[in-house]
Amino acid sequence: MSLFKARDWWSTVLGEKEEFDQGCLCLADVDNSGNGQDKIIVGSFMGYLRIFNPHPVKTGDGAQAEDLLLEVHLRDPILQVEVGKFVSGTEMLHLAVLHSRKLCVYSVSGTLGNVEHGNQYQIKLMYEHNLQRTACNMTYGTFGDVKGRDLICIQSMDGMLMVFEQESYAFGRFLPGSLLPGPLAYSSRTDSFITVSSCRQVESYKYQVLAFATDADKRQETEQQKLGSGKRLVVDWTLNIGEQALDICIVSFNQSASSIFVLGERNFFCLKDNGQIRFMKKLDCSPSSFLPYCSVSEGTINTLIGNHNKMLHIYQDVTLKWATQLSHIPVAVRVGCLHDLKGVIVTLSDDGHLQCSYLGTDPSLFQAPKVESRELNYEELDKELKELQKLIKDVNKSQGVWPMTEKEDDLKVSALVSSNFDSVSQAPDVEVGTDLVPSVTVKVTLQNRVALQKAKLSVYVQPPLVLTCDQFTFEFMAPEMTKTVAFSVYLKGSYTPPELEGNAVVSYSRPTGIPRVIQCKFRLPLKLICLPGQPSKTASHKLTIDTNKSPVSLLSLFPGFANQSEDDQVNVMGFRFLGGSRVTLLASKTSQRYRIQSEQFEDLWLITNELIIRLKEYFEKQGIKDFSCSFSGSVPLQEYFELIDHHFELRINGEKLEELLSERAVQFRAIQRRLLTRFKDKTPAPLQHLDTLLDGTYKQVIALADAVEENQDNLFQAFIRLRSATHLVILLIGLWQKLSADQVAILEAAFLPLQQDTQELGWEETVDAAVSHLLKTCLSKSSKEQALTLGSQLDVPKDTSRLKKHITLLCDRLAKGGRLCLSTDAAAPPTMVMPGGCAPIPESDLEERSVEQESTELFTNHKHLIAETPMPEVPSLQGVAE
Repeated sequence: MSLFKARDWWSTVLGEKEEFDQGCLCLADVDNSGNGQDKIIVGSFMGYLRIFNPHPVKTGDGAQAEDLLLEVHLRDPILQVEVGKFVSGTEMLHLAVLHSRKLCVYSVSGTLGNVEHGNQYQIKLMYEHNLQRTACNMTYGTFGDVKGRDLICIQSMDGMLMVFEQESYAFGRFLPGSLLPGPLAYSSRTDSFITVSSCRQVESYKYQVLAFATDADKRQETEQQKLGSGKRLVVDWTLNIGEQALDICIVSFNQSASSIFVLGERNFFCLKDNGQIRFMKKLDCSPSSFLPYCSVSEGTINTLIGNHNKMLHIYQDVTLKWATQLSHIPVAVRVGCLHDLKGVIVTLSDDGHLQCSYLGTDPSLFQAPKVESRELNYEELDKELKELQKLIKDVNKSQGVWPMTEKEDDLKVSALVSSNFDSVSQAPDVEVGTDLVPSVTVKVTLQNRVALQKAKLSVYVQPPLVLTCDQFTFEFMAPEMTKTVAFSVYLKGSYTPPELEGNAVVSYSRPTGIPRVIQCKFRLPLKLICLPGQPSKTASHKLTIDTNKSPVSLLSLFPGFANQSEDDQVNVMGFRFLGGSRVTLLASKTSQRYRIQSEQFEDLWLITNELIIRLKEYFEKQGIKDFSCSFSGSVPLQEYFELIDHHFELRINGEKLEELLSERAVQFRAIQRRLLTRFKDKTPAPLQHLDTLLDGTYKQVIALADAVEENQDNLFQAFIRLRSATHLVILLIGLWQKLSADQVAILEAAFLPLQQDTQELGWEETVDAAVSHLLKTCLSKSSKEQALTLGSQLDVPKDTSRLKKHITLLCDRLAKGGRLCLSTDAAAPPTMVMPGGCAPIPESDLEERSVEQESTELFTNHKHLIAETPMPEVPSLQGVAE
């Protein structure tokens, strides 16, 4: 952590969404002004070239318009910018710009301005070289000890060094064994090029050796090279540093000594001219850029190192002298003289944050002002307070602090379900058994008051119901516009959905930018999944619903399900789902009861729920408001538990099948490796029936994959059936104990927490945690039970016995007077007075057995066998070595 932050002298942000790298920053007197003041030259990958001359009025100012001397779009990405004596016949400084396929040299000049807008700067192209290979980076210097001019060396992406003697191309050489290009630098004292190869070693090549080596027009060695004619390119010295290098810099103490600095991924190295290590330093953080420069102390060198923690460290040799905090991650750092201020640190980030800063601290000159002692006029303050309170009250009356009604006025959503089926079913070749699947059209209308952009409509129905289209996007809706979309719904599966209710959700943003969500629910007709059928006199599962009004004719309740073959359907009516299962509804002639019966327990839910809804609608039309339903029978928990066991068994089967599939896949890959080794062997060996093992294992993998898919389909259907049965059990408990709507909502939240069942988070462990929470809070008997804590992690249980006992105990406590609530006050032990007492939560097997014996008197058990799904046996192949 830094003690001091870098003092911001001048900063700016370059462009929008532009990218920069370490070669994109350069400091030099590029316009040859002769006053010793550097200019900041920046090039971007977007092709923009900018030249700055900062003149902040005070420290920390941002960029002014006159600070930008020049901005030119060069079209091609700029990889690197350098300033040197690149034009023949003159020793003036010129700007070299490296593109991926081109090298351009410009002269930068300024024209003295006659008005307040200041001087005008322009660039002029002196010459350019079109490159035959894609460039990576470049360096320049007095190659071959030439005087008064600089030569340029460009490294290509495939490891070729191309040397340009100003306006002419000199030669090109391939570096031996080059795979990926590395950083490149030129040492004038030894007249050699320094780079780091992909072998993670520093390599030095003499310029004279490069110049006299065989030409590298082609990368492959020719026959003459093999015979020895011409000179091969030989490395001068190498040093293995064991890591990839980010940058190389060369600093000279004097004419007799120089140092080669290499910045690695974890260390930075200082080497002598002959490749020996002078010193190295292990870095604590991942570096991003560095810059060595001569120190004021004799024989030492200072190094600026920026890292990815937005820090800038200053080392003197290997000693950390200063650490400062930056506002960005520097990918390039330079030091120059700007506006007569020497030693300004210029940093550039990859997203264009350009900052000029200096080290040190600013003294705090703040002094707390003296407080003027004056007497307070309480009468004036009281009058002002009353005026403000009146103003606040008027504002609240007129619009409110949070205008909640506006979200409904902005957009209104309504859904209309067609009363008739589509003339042509939209179900694409879907048949359930022998029945043709109908489809019904739903229209959703959006009416907006204000302009809306990118409103999204999402529609959801319960599987196996599917939609022809479930996503709609409205890019722009003008004020007072009405949009209507239509889609069809049909059944795709041989089982019934848990609900016939659909949901349309619209998400949009108000003109102020606040996101809003509006939903609209619609109910699909029962005839979409059900047909008239023959009533059945016998059934395995029966339910009786009591009412407080005289029985209603079933023909008036279900007019669309009248069977033409039956003469009298006033008291009995049959339903046949598209999957084939049948449900019979009977109305008592003498008592106020209705009976629903079916061969499958979960099929009772939809008809029972539809009966109660239609009875309420019928009596509301008659003007009768005191209609109510009740359930006086025993809650069919045993049938419900059988569905839970079946669902859990399929989950366990799925885990076992996936484990077997993983084992067979490992076995298959092991055989493949064995076969590959045999085929690659120069002396072929017998296969020893490995090909037979490979074929057999492949067939087993395919069979197991099919079994996993089949089990997933069965598990999905079992989960849908379990949801239907759960809805039915919640409905019966609500009618049995006359629970309020809030209490029924708590039960639904506890028993129906998931829309989709997965192996990682299943229904059993989620419901067990929710029911346990209810038993230990609002249905607890004592504060001791409330102090018990639940586990924070949900794991797949070993079996369903604990869940079934908790559900039984929940019903038992509701039967003894317990009530569901979420408030902590209502859940306190003093307010829970249960007639007959409540059994505590069983914490041992002995207590659980006693609770189970007590609950058997209250809930009768109707046991029906459910066929178990056997897991396919897959033989194992032994003796296959990895």
